[in-house]
Amino acid sequence: MTAKPGREAFIYLGPALLLAVLVVLAPLAFVLYTSLFVQGSFSLEAYKSLWESALFRRALVTTFEISAMGAVLSLLLGYPVALHLSRLAPRPRAFCMILVLVPFWTSILVKSYAFTVLLGKEGVVNSVLVWAFGSGAQIPMLFNRAGVMIGMTNYLIPFVVFPVLASLLAIDRSIYRAVEIMGAKPPTVFWKVTLPLSMPGVASALISTFVMATGFFVIPALLGGRKDLMLANLVDFYTRETLDWNMAAAIGVILLAIVTLFAGTAMQLQKMRGSARGV
Repeated sequence: MTAKPGREAFIYLGPALLLAVLVVLAPLAFVLYTSLFVQGSFSLEAYKSLWESALFRRALVTTFEISAMGAVLSLLLGYPVALHLSRLAPRPRAFCMILVLVPFWTSILVKSYAFTVLLGKEGVVNSVLVWAFGSGAQIPMLFNRAGVMIGMTNYLIPFVVFPVLASLLAIDRSIYRAVEIMGAKPPTVFWKVTLPLSMPGVASALISTFVMATGFFVIPALLGGRKDLMLANLVDFYTRETLDWNMAAAIGVILLAIVTLFAGTAMQLQKMRGSARGV
């Protein structure tokens, strides 16, 4: 006898589902429990304290600011790369895509320490500027928002290039031939054809990079200043400095809710767009 479709699917998906439950859902359930129960008693005191905390409100605003800035800057830097790759032949494109993935070959912690050497007051960049233009040419690029943006975009750009590249490669080449026959100039072709048709990839890149940026810890901790405190850094503060696990768990739950809200909204908008197009 052959296995039923539902049973056969469970045979293949069962191990992955079990792993997801053990590795993802169980720890999340424990974090939620820790945020809601104090010594076995149900309590919302942690969430109330966070609502009244000026430090939490500042970290929340900073998280949104840094995440949005990082996503937009990564898009502005990554879109031209994706556009260039889309115009290459398959073999050179494959080689260049490997170069785009080079940042993933090094740990984010190691790269962040490397940026402290490059961007510091006596670092490589400022040393070159002083040599070329004098001591007044030094630029503060470390322990501030600039350092955070440099480290963040270095990590996020590949996550922009690939979804945008997929959208660009999906555009029918005959559309370009048609608009060129009609006399459209390259800037017009980009603004009227390329950019609108690549918007699904742009939207996907913006959402994914924003969501990833909200949980960054190492980059703002090593390259940012006191004004660049994000929610992940606040979790570290409550677990390592004050040993308040309830507050740390509550922040984790709130951060997860923010990510879920944005991801869910993006999926719903994509479904609505697909329904409007009759897909």
